[in-house]
Amino acid sequence: MYAENLVKTVEYGTKTGTLVIYFHGAPGTIEECAVFDRYARHNNLRIVCLDRFSIQHTTDAEPYYQQLAKHIKCFAGEESFDIIGFSIGAHVALEVSALLQQQIRNIHLISSAAPLNKGDFIDHMAGGLVFKLAMDRPLIFRFLTYCQKVMAVLAPKMLVRMLFATAAGKDHELIKAPDFNHHITAVLKQCFKNGSKGYLRDINFYVNWTGDIDIQNSNVHLWHGTDDNWSPFSMAKYLRKAMHGDVHLEAMKGLSHYSCLYAAAPKICAQIGDS
Repeated sequence: MYAENLVKTVEYGTKTGTLVIYFHGAPGTIEECAVFDRYARHNNLRIVCLDRFSIQHTTDAEPYYQQLAKHIKCFAGEESFDIIGFSIGAHVALEVSALLQQQIRNIHLISSAAPLNKGDFIDHMAGGLVFKLAMDRPLIFRFLTYCQKVMAVLAPKMLVRMLFATAAGKDHELIKAPDFNHHITAVLKQCFKNGSKGYLRDINFYVNWTGDIDIQNSNVHLWHGTDDNWSPFSMAKYLRKAMHGDVHLEAMKGLSHYSCLYAAAPKICAQIGDS
């Protein structure tokens, strides 16, 4: 279901349920949120995901976050809501939450990426080279993204195999599951084929993130796989210490990046539903 006169969105769950805003990963698309659908229905949640990559390209971060906050206000009005952010989407979720925190009940961050300047994280990330290129060789990074776009069009299955070649923990098993493989192939194809400019923007904003986290009034829940090699578990431990207030870290033993997302989805929906 797509909202009119707004940035492109998709909704999962029930139309009249408790409002939840989801921030997809990068790479990622709004369809990534489908993993929450049946759990959202069971717990009477209305989960709205904004297609960030459809927002007009800008080189300035603050107007981008303000625009996202404005679109969320169109859904929420003065209603309180919960936030879910996955991977690099967690960074965007934190930036936008700082603008709307008086209305936010809880923030759930899954496989969250921490600021790269706050530790030696990049040396332990499977995608560390990509981030180094984004920081130090932006033209090469853009060319790499263009190559991924071509692969997304001509050979999407090969693109998936390349990105999951270093899969760790339960992700190594998950990518072999036909349903997940089909789903993630569609997500990555859509991301690089139609959202490459937005992907470039989100990555560039992420690698230049200073690490300031101005979240004061919300409960934060970190869901992170102990074997995650895309967003190392040390990132979650850093975020727990860096944020003020009530921050809970759920260590998902043996899980990695996407396996954590799939395992956390029913638990998060149940937790929001109970509250």
